[in-house]
Amino acid sequence: MPTDDYPSTRTTPFDSPAAWKAADFAGKDDITVELTPRHIDAFDAALKRLNSRGLNDIRRNDFLLPDIADDIRDWRGEIEDGRGVLILRGFPLDRYSADEIERLWFGLGTHFGRAVSQSVLGDLVGHVVDVAGPDSRQRAYRNSRELHLHTDRCDTVGMFCLQKAWKGGVSSYASALAVHDEMLRTCPELLVPLWRGFHLHLFGEQQPGKPPYSPVRIPVFSALDDVTTVILLRGYVDMAAEEFDLPVSELEWKALDTFEEIANRPEFRFDFTLEPGEAMIFNNCVILHKRTGFEDHADPDLKRHLMRLWLMDWDGRATHDAVNVHKGPGGIPHQEGRVPYYAERQQ
Repeated sequence: MPTDDYPSTRTTPFDSPAAWKAADFAGKDDITVELTPRHIDAFDAALKRLNSRGLNDIRRNDFLLPDIADDIRDWRGEIEDGRGVLILRGFPLDRYSADEIERLWFGLGTHFGRAVSQSVLGDLVGHVVDVAGPDSRQRAYRNSRELHLHTDRCDTVGMFCLQKAWKGGVSSYASALAVHDEMLRTCPELLVPLWRGFHLHLFGEQQPGKPPYSPVRIPVFSALDDVTTVILLRGYVDMAAEEFDLPVSELEWKALDTFEEIANRPEFRFDFTLEPGEAMIFNNCVILHKRTGFEDHADPDLKRHLMRLWLMDWDGRATHDAVNVHKGPGGIPHQEGRVPYYAERQQ
């Protein structure tokens, strides 16, 4: 059973390509791979082999890409062992139907991990579209409000841009490892609460009969066998403390505030907007992400629309028990008749 006894705080800087600062990049092109006709031909061939197979039945062996296998290996290496961020540019949107694009993206995702449910809807492909405006009771991928730097409940995230927002919707990424190194240098005492962790609100998506917040503290930083995992959901820490009167000390609040303040400094936060036909894949175990609020075009066909994948490592990562409590084996369990909306939350 998981306990609240977590590993000691790390006392040395991270020796990892993923411990980057935004200032290390000249721009978005530094993390971008341009797709070529060779890649598109490989996608076409894999799509043809799928026939009418549904998403639930697609595995990596069903979407083999032998002609670009070396490229896939390099891309996966960059996500898992490199800088942890990668953009693929040049998906020809006018070449495929909406269904084919979804299946292509899902099939390509199988080469980076096992897709898991992203909400009580059981959605293996999350369509990031505003259905609720700024309503904070709706899950974040279904509204238009600003999101703070956070992680999702998976190992790798994929975001495919079909249409960007009319205004806003700028994405930001930051290396949690680089932020940790800065705190280690300037305020190491504030790292202790982050390794101990916090109870997280479950936004009403817990299984029936289970507590509405994580039963154990979920560490922001944890490590097992020298494999580090980061989990940051500040809004869910705030909600749990407020709604369920869970104690959070002044030192713990200060640790969270300091972590966020450093991560949002311009030299740490890498800002850019995905264009239609671009896809972002990143290591959710060490990279934080956010977006600004946005406004959609009046034409419903021009609404901001991204396709999101939540992927778990096919072989499994070395993770602390509390990480497994948070992520679960298959993302957020599907619950028939439920929608990802927390009615009890106050505005």
